[in-house]
Amino acid sequence: MHVTTRGNYTSNREWWGSVLRGKDVVLSHTSALVCLGQFPGYVNDNQIDVYATRREPYENINWRLVDSFDGIEIVSIAGLRCTSLNQTINDMLRDYDVIDEQSLVQALAGYYYRNGESFDGLRIAPEHVGRFDSIKDWAMEYYDYD
Repeated sequence: MHVTTRGNYTSNREWWGSVLRGKDVVLSHTSALVCLGQFPGYVNDNQIDVYATRREPYENINWRLVDSFDGIEIVSIAGLRCTSLNQTINDMLRDYDVIDEQSLVQALAGYYYRNGESFDGLRIAPEHVGRFDSIKDWAMEYYDYD
């Protein structure tokens, strides 16, 4: 079964609210970045990234199955649950080979410039520092048009 795409709604939040209503899920990865206001998303997006305890028959939802949501930092925004910014960035660094790299780098760039050209405040897990170090310069230069 294919879920209705973003193009039928005025916002991602309206779309997600319709598609995910009543489902025990947490927006994650790129969807969490959009929900958190850290990435604008894509026109006519049709993919939703979620953590869930069980898979449902929707082909355009990227299901990341977990036994429980314990240990996942969750915030609630406009009635939607999504991973916190620190959780999202660490999750994307962990899953780097299969993520939307553009959304991660753009979100890190935005964070960097909104925070006085600093990544202070991000809590990068020790096991992800190497990956973070390998892309942070790209994020720092993302909006540099010289």
